[in-house]
Amino acid sequence: MRGLNSDKNKQLMEALGSRFSGLVGNLVLKIKEDRGIVVVCVAPDHVTEVMQYLKESAPEPFDMMMDLTAVDNSGMPEKKARFEVVYLLVSMPSLQRIRVKVSIAEGQKVPSMVPLWIGANWPEREVYDLFGITFENHPLMERIILPDNFRGHPLRKDFPLEGIGEDYLIEDILLPEEKQKMKIGFIENL
Repeated sequence: MRGLNSDKNKQLMEALGSRFSGLVGNLVLKIKEDRGIVVVCVAPDHVTEVMQYLKESAPEPFDMMMDLTAVDNSGMPEKKARFEVVYLLVSMPSLQRIRVKVSIAEGQKVPSMVPLWIGANWPEREVYDLFGITFENHPLMERIILPDNFRGHPLRKDFPLEGIGEDYLIEDILLPEEKQKMKIGFIENL
């Protein structure tokens, strides 16, 4: 498959190792290859520096952020941090991929990647909405999927499986003029 090239992966891992030499263990916690994709584990305070290098200076610059998500590590004793924020970047000319992981504690913030990849805007809001992870300096850090009055973050492992017992009706989240349009449309269809 194009993009899963072990020679390019070795070249990228060497470039990362030499660029951040002496910082491996502090800034870059780990560099490895997993299932044909380079995985870099980065300290939260230095994720912007590493991401900027990957976008602008890597041997094959990673010009596209393909995905951004999070993992709740609760109940996993081998994981020290509560959450991992996971970025999947792609170099469009070569289709090479890299996964960048940032481990954070409960309540810890992660720098926003919107200044580097404008496409990070909505995925960061989604992670905030579903996990409660805040992205520092995000242009609009608010819910994107769930209603504003929703309590909790449903993809956390400590969120009750059956929910928290609240009903969220469409009327509760509509603006007054939208409610009026809805009532008029309902009456017209009778």
